[in-house]
Amino acid sequence: MKQNKALLVLEDGFSLEGESFGARGEAFGEVVFNTSMMGYQEILTDPSYKGQLVMMTYPLIGNYGINEEDIESAKPWVEGFIVKENSAVFSNWRAKGSLDNYLKENKIVGLEGIDTRALTKHIRLQGAMKGGISAIDLDKKSLLKKVRSSPGLIGRDLVKEVSCQKEYTWSADRVQRSAYSFKVVVMDFGVKYNILRSLTNVGCEIKVVPAKTKALEILALKPDGLLLSNGPGDPVAVSYAIEEIKKLLGKIPIFGICLGHQLLALALGGKTYKLKFGHHGGNQPVMNLKTKRVEITAQNHGFAVNSSSIPDTNVEVTHINLNDKTNEGLRHKKLPLFSVQYHPEASPGPHDAKYLFKDFIKLMEGGEKCRLS
Repeated sequence: MKQNKALLVLEDGFSLEGESFGARGEAFGEVVFNTSMMGYQEILTDPSYKGQLVMMTYPLIGNYGINEEDIESAKPWVEGFIVKENSAVFSNWRAKGSLDNYLKENKIVGLEGIDTRALTKHIRLQGAMKGGISAIDLDKKSLLKKVRSSPGLIGRDLVKEVSCQKEYTWSADRVQRSAYSFKVVVMDFGVKYNILRSLTNVGCEIKVVPAKTKALEILALKPDGLLLSNGPGDPVAVSYAIEEIKKLLGKIPIFGICLGHQLLALALGGKTYKLKFGHHGGNQPVMNLKTKRVEITAQNHGFAVNSSSIPDTNVEVTHINLNDKTNEGLRHKKLPLFSVQYHPEASPGPHDAKYLFKDFIKLMEGGEKCRLS
């Protein structure tokens, strides 16, 4: 007999019974699976997961605990966390506490003890969909009704919930102000700390601004470049940012990452679409079409860019996903801008994509337009 019985229900009626851990309660969101073998702390604190219930395919989670160095934002953003087994014992020299306590402290509902392989297979076949986990309401029909009435991701602006409320200067340890060579403005759609660290490591002084910052305000800061960050939800819903990005095209070097890539494509006149079950994990193969090199990348996105929808013939595809041939990068042949769908700061390769931050430096230096080499 399970002591802390909990229930998972998807909007199509699929259900699994497990046990509650973390905060006791219920949570709703789009259910997605992540194929990473480690990095659960970075996943939990990635703002791009706002609105989602994240399930880990690797069976043992929590075994190295939680530390203060590897968080990617001020707090965890996932709506709920689903695992096969939450390790009762953690061991790591940097660990400050357990995954269970971390979820409790941050009021994140967890579910363990379910058949995660069955759930992954169901999502792969049927597609990502809304779901709910509950340790309170164990009636399948009642929970299903709540799931179906909960909001989905399409057309929903989640950026406004994760973006900073006022601009700030990112301060990095061990970097002297005199070492900065470039001033970069980061539009915060849900930026991860390691993007900011990566920019600092290549000599950038960073000013982070809210997602609703106007183009004129950005230009008034006189930056050398602009980074469009990652973030959650449907890019089409972030219309206010798309309009401002349009005004910045050709006026300042631009580098887009993940949601920033999608917003840049929309600003260039393109379209995006919802993927069947998205790309979530640290083992996604991507080909650089110029070098023909395959990069192992970290990804977290449920929408993708329709490459053929961009009317500007000077925009070219630079990277493709080798699993499903979806767009993973673009650049403009004449304007100083490029973007990638994956996360170069996440280092799954571990160094496969680090060159992109150096290419951004080259772009700001005014040299060859984004060599992507």
